[in-house]
Amino acid sequence: MATRKLTFSLPETLANQFLRRVGSRDRSRFVSEALAARLAERDLLLIRSCEIANGDPEVNKIVNEFDGIRDEMTEPWN
Repeated sequence: MATRKLTFSLPETLANQFLRRVGSRDRSRFVSEALAARLAERDLLLIRSCEIANGDPEVNKIVNEFDGIRDEMTEPWN
């Protein structure tokens, strides 16, 4: 897998905790796993939000109104 170096700024207290608790050889893996887990949480929240919106009758009404709009547009000069 290709890797990429990135630079981040962390609050001093968080950086100190990280450096104390995670060995130097494990830091990249730790950050990668934590980031992947947090992004997966966000994906689940987005999916849940979409499911809630799709189940809302008002949202479905708006979607149906947009579905009724034709793709063809007549030019005013024709």
